[in-house]
Amino acid sequence: MEVGATIRRARPLQQARNLDAVNESGDSIMRTVNKYLSAIVLAVSLASVVGCASTSKQEGTGEYMDDTVLTTKVKTAIFNEPTLKSAEINVETFKGVVQLSGFLTSQAAVNKAVEVARGVNGVKSVKNDMRVK
Repeated sequence: MEVGATIRRARPLQQARNLDAVNESGDSIMRTVNKYLSAIVLAVSLASVVGCASTSKQEGTGEYMDDTVLTTKVKTAIFNEPTLKSAEINVETFKGVVQLSGFLTSQAAVNKAVEVARGVNGVKSVKNDMRVK
């Protein structure tokens, strides 16, 4: 075996050992890189979670989806009630509070719509902004 071949084989091994070189504080370079990467991943994760959190005037992502489902359930319940005209009742939901608006022909129909909305599972309260025409 010639001397040059031995040196060529030894160089990749030396380069691999250089990756584990020790910096001034005694940590290997790979450990230092892992610490920084972990810190960056943690910071990005924390920023993502905080960005999806709700405030008093804005819903978080999960709450928005819950309210969308709740709005659909209330609209379906009103639509399935034969005494109500669903096209004239608007339903909006914010943090579980359902707001009904629109025009109905009688106070009895308004009361029935509120009663139907309150009967839907998940509704915290109902705001009645409907008018009798």
